[in-house]
Amino acid sequence: QAPKDAAVWEKVLHKIRTAEMPPRGLPRPTPEQYTAFASSLEETLDSAAAAHPEPGRPGVHRLNRTEYSNAVRDLLALNIQAGASLPADNTGYGFDNIADVLSTSPVLLERYISVARSVSRQAVGDLKLKPVKDRFEPPHESSPTAKGRNERIGDDLPFDSRGGIVFKRYFPLDAEYVIEVKMAPDPQIAAAEGIDKPAVNELRVPLKAGLHTVGVTFPRDSSMAELETPVVVRRAPAKKGAKVQTSNMDLWVDSARLKTFEVVHLSADPQIANVLVGGPYNVTGRGDTPSRAKIFTCRPTSASAELPCARKILTNLAHRAFRRPVTEADITPLLAFYRSGRKAGDFDDGIEKALEAMLVSPDFLFRVEQDPGGLKAASVYTISDIDLASRLSFFLWSSIPDDQLLALAEQHKLKDPKILEQQVRRMLADSRSQALIVNFAGQWLDLRNLATWRPDAGLFPQFDESLRKSMQQQTELFFESVVRENRSMLDLLDADYTYLNQRLAEHYGIAGIYGSQFRRVTLSDPNREGLLGQASILTVTSYPSRTSVVQRGKWVLENLLGTPPPPPPPDVPAFPEASKDGKQMTTRQAMEMHRANAVCASCHARMEPIGFALENYDAIGRWRSEDAGKPLDVSGKLPDGAQFAGPEQLSKLLATKYKDDFISTVSEKLLIYALGRGLEYYDKPTVRSITRRAASGNYTMNALVLAIVNSTPFQMRRSLEHHNDTDE
Repeated sequence: QAPKDAAVWEKVLHKIRTAEMPPRGLPRPTPEQYTAFASSLEETLDSAAAAHPEPGRPGVHRLNRTEYSNAVRDLLALNIQAGASLPADNTGYGFDNIADVLSTSPVLLERYISVARSVSRQAVGDLKLKPVKDRFEPPHESSPTAKGRNERIGDDLPFDSRGGIVFKRYFPLDAEYVIEVKMAPDPQIAAAEGIDKPAVNELRVPLKAGLHTVGVTFPRDSSMAELETPVVVRRAPAKKGAKVQTSNMDLWVDSARLKTFEVVHLSADPQIANVLVGGPYNVTGRGDTPSRAKIFTCRPTSASAELPCARKILTNLAHRAFRRPVTEADITPLLAFYRSGRKAGDFDDGIEKALEAMLVSPDFLFRVEQDPGGLKAASVYTISDIDLASRLSFFLWSSIPDDQLLALAEQHKLKDPKILEQQVRRMLADSRSQALIVNFAGQWLDLRNLATWRPDAGLFPQFDESLRKSMQQQTELFFESVVRENRSMLDLLDADYTYLNQRLAEHYGIAGIYGSQFRRVTLSDPNREGLLGQASILTVTSYPSRTSVVQRGKWVLENLLGTPPPPPPPDVPAFPEASKDGKQMTTRQAMEMHRANAVCASCHARMEPIGFALENYDAIGRWRSEDAGKPLDVSGKLPDGAQFAGPEQLSKLLATKYKDDFISTVSEKLLIYALGRGLEYYDKPTVRSITRRAASGNYTMNALVLAIVNSTPFQMRRSLEHHNDTDE
């Protein structure tokens, strides 16, 4: 009966594995009986799945914002984060690359057209571009302790500098550009002196086309002196005799110092209000950019050579953009756009117009896998090498296949197991696999939520933008080290090292770390080991004003153990802030009152012990030993009898007793991300197969990825249920 009713039996297996059956209070089997029954059921289900594979049928996949940005970068050597101008993508099953939720609307298509126009103009270099001004602002530092920090704000700025701003900006043409730096005056002095405009420093500088890093910073040891001098304020009369201070300010583009300003300023701690970059002015040419080198693989030497050259350029671009061999039917409409642009301008204008059309083509914006002809309805087949190449590249790079991967696919060599493994290892070693680290880890661990998190400024004045970024970078560097060093994914739970800079080390109370640069640090405090000791996780699982044992417990159950609690019932009582006599309660006391509701008690019995073990961390991840003036009780016991106290014991328990649950959860999350669809009951045997195969590779990311790439749902597909059906 198990194969026939696999959906039901998979639920039974899950309940048995998590000791949720039989219900509490009824006679229960011994642990040995539990294991024997679960193993027998699992073997039956897996054997049936192997005999009758069901790979599922992913829908048509629209490129999300990240994939669009990366595709433009790799197609045109134009790293301008083009997708950032598109609307935010919907998410499903925890990720934003799920085909079923990546909908399309007329408004979205209009935005794609607008972005394509901008991308093509910048890539080719449109001589008709009108000057525009872009505004860049330094991170907002809300913490009183943030002001006056003697730190370099970024690795792109000179080592012996402090504060300021650094950003990347694409300069589309060889031309002059105006950089305006506006200083923020001390509000009290400005009000006293009647100054209502910021001080402005302006520089007009000729720059070559391309992506440049622009920075404005202050020398760390610049002398500050009080002077009796006019305040320099553009478009406003200077007030004579104001007591102000001066400081040198350096403007940098890439690594070249452009100007040292003698800034007349109103504060001992110079602050930049914003930087405006305007241009292009006095254009001298399109420039010699990596984008133009990538696009113009030939140059016509005569009028008669223009069309053949255009055909060659567009064929080459379409081949990579459409991720498959192209036909005359693909090139003909692009040449029509080329002719239209050429008629209104020169050869480059024609290529620009055709490129704009290519970037809004359905063949570029959508990943569509066509069923081969002659298949019976609802039959299972192995996908083509071309489709496999796209699945691989969007899984590991969130981008289009490169020339090597595409060539192997076109030669029908990619399915060769040895060649496929070589390509997977090559792609994981490539810098583009950073997308897997940032996108997968960022969504699996909820790190993306940190960007919009706003802890109560009155309760946590220490929290500022610098600390937020440091929190996120710590976790990203930590996850990256586990991946790049081919370490076991179990190290995410209890590794004895992390990455810190001075800002974060001070937050944790760790001495001896100086400067804004992150460095690897061996931990002496076991409570900071692994993910559960990192402020990024602890902050996004808290409320703005306090910790949440429920949110933290739910996060561990859902993201690390794969056993999310059911949604709360309606009309759940609010969390009590104080007892009936008005006295402040500890979190544990409040939760005991909260779960007096019998409906809530069953789920809270699983979440709360985990959350209480993390109560030594406050809402922004600092260590504490008291709550509401009383010593913390961080002990807990789970329904299966597991006992622990504090974060160290919890992390060790997850890495030992519950390691199989953790690896299964990682496999499941990674498979969802790889397939771009949610998992069904028929995918459960695949998840178990992935964990078994990865065990021989010590559960490294390489081992997990290889197991997924060789799995049934990654290499196969089910045809339509009926021949007259169509994919949406």
